[in-house]
Amino acid sequence: MHANLMRERRFWPLFWTQFFGAFNDNLFKNALVILVTFRAVHVGSLEPEQMVAASGAIFILPFFLFSSLAGQIADKVDKATVVKWTKIAELFIMAIGAAGFITGHVTLLMFVLFAMGVHSTIFGPCKYSILPQHLAANELVRGNALVEMGTYLAILLGTLIGGIVIARQGGEWWISGACLVVAVLGIATSRFVPSAPSRNPDLKIQWDPFVPTWRLIQLAFRNVVIGRSVLAISWFWTFGSIFLSTFPAYTKDVLGGNEQIATLFLALFSVGIGVGSMLCERLSRERVELGLVPIGSFGMSLFALDLWSIGKPWPTPSQLMNVSQFMSTGAGVHIAIDLVLLAISGGLLIVPLYAFVQWRADPSETSRVIAANNVINAIAMVAGQVGLIAFYKAGFHVVDVMLALCLINTAVAVYIYTVVPEFMLRFMVWALSVVIYRLRVVGHEKIPVDGAVVLVSNHVSFIDWFVVSASVKRPARFVMHKDFVGLPVMSWVFKQAKVIPIASAKEDPVMLEAAFERIHEELKDEQVLCIFPEGKITSTGDMNPFRPGIERIVARDAVPVIPITINGLWGSYFSRKDGKAMTKPFRRFFSRVTVTIGDPVPADQVTAEGLEALVKAQWEKGPA
Repeated sequence: MHANLMRERRFWPLFWTQFFGAFNDNLFKNALVILVTFRAVHVGSLEPEQMVAASGAIFILPFFLFSSLAGQIADKVDKATVVKWTKIAELFIMAIGAAGFITGHVTLLMFVLFAMGVHSTIFGPCKYSILPQHLAANELVRGNALVEMGTYLAILLGTLIGGIVIARQGGEWWISGACLVVAVLGIATSRFVPSAPSRNPDLKIQWDPFVPTWRLIQLAFRNVVIGRSVLAISWFWTFGSIFLSTFPAYTKDVLGGNEQIATLFLALFSVGIGVGSMLCERLSRERVELGLVPIGSFGMSLFALDLWSIGKPWPTPSQLMNVSQFMSTGAGVHIAIDLVLLAISGGLLIVPLYAFVQWRADPSETSRVIAANNVINAIAMVAGQVGLIAFYKAGFHVVDVMLALCLINTAVAVYIYTVVPEFMLRFMVWALSVVIYRLRVVGHEKIPVDGAVVLVSNHVSFIDWFVVSASVKRPARFVMHKDFVGLPVMSWVFKQAKVIPIASAKEDPVMLEAAFERIHEELKDEQVLCIFPEGKITSTGDMNPFRPGIERIVARDAVPVIPITINGLWGSYFSRKDGKAMTKPFRRFFSRVTVTIGDPVPADQVTAEGLEALVKAQWEKGPA
């Protein structure tokens, strides 16, 4: 599956271009960090560990200054053209960097670091906004997972090679040559990136960095869920940048290790992110699965806390340890495992968020939304690096940083999931369909990628809506009886899921009319709507007759109707087999549940009896 995408020109040139760019960034940055930390280089009054934090801020600062311009350029100009010119600029930047390494001019190297930040600022919006133009909606998670895996593999290789090469005799010359060669490779692959025409060619570029930047941020937060997703992405990068900045000091001052161990930690972190990204692609089942985000965020807190609990595992040795000595200890293996699991959690967090922002953003604004994301990332990361410097100056130890990150990360997660419950709701849906039941979906491609559509399903249990929601790649709105919506505890969940309560004309005619009005509004907004036309959960295992409400819906909004059949939940804990539901625990847990999606029925052919016959035929036939 992945190999096919990697062989297609609409993807592989961009993949390798961003790979070589990320490789070069980290080849240069890690060589500089190792040079500063282990050769005790000073600039002014800054100590080596403070210089490492400062270098992170220097690299990130251009994202704040130039992201608005980068987003405007990417929306106005062919993105492939922008990619090609940024790669040519990289070659010139690396030529200056080579001069800085060879002459030992640290201030010049810091300038080059800033220039590389400018390069990455211009390239970033193109890298992410070009994906929706070249990939189908159901390929976005896979494409983002591959890009994130490639990025962190590049970080791994760049980190390893940068750390190893700079430490050897004549390393400055070798690093200089390597950076130039990689820049040339990036230029070569960029020539094959297919055209990605402007979605907004008449956009007037504003050169002032401040007013357009503010407008970019407002653009990103116009959609609440996108805005909170951007905040979550920004916090991830802040968390990661602070964490990575601690590795040299943590290695030397806490563990008594040499630069090889610092490089190992960076490598383990990169491998973990790559593994988490690809694991996310597998667990998402070709959909933008926000349910993985809470797993990732709380996993990051858990393993940061565990690292803090290890503390200083042994007295500082008289001679710095190497990798083999470190990994021969139980604490060393424990630390390495924590780093990998923390990074895997990060991969589970970041891939769905990037894919979601690309998917939900207006195509004519995607580059600017990505640029706004980069601005907010930059503000957060620079603030994080400044905070780290202040943290050190206040006398706190590097190990204390891990506890602080754990606590702040937990607080950020709780805030985001409280403000935007969609994340936790999607987690519940994902857990139900993957952990509690083995869900199989047949015909998922029959759900249109966009546009209004009504789904009609048989009603087997109290969790049918969860199962349908997990089966459909687009968010769905559900219509349910008012008594069900009012259940204790679940009422909050239904409110967050924007469930539409309904009642019969006898029970509450006002609510009935209000429900049909909301149905009309949702379909007018081109949403996916799901109803259970039986009107009640089966008590016998046989389907109840479909009520004519569906005919009233399509008479007002002529949208296609798709029949869905659920098999495998009858007899479960949530069904009414042998009496009241949810009274006999553990019945049919982790059993196979199959959702079969039928062909769309045009609005002018919809009848309650006809839809009932289609669903009933599949129900009696059983799983496909």
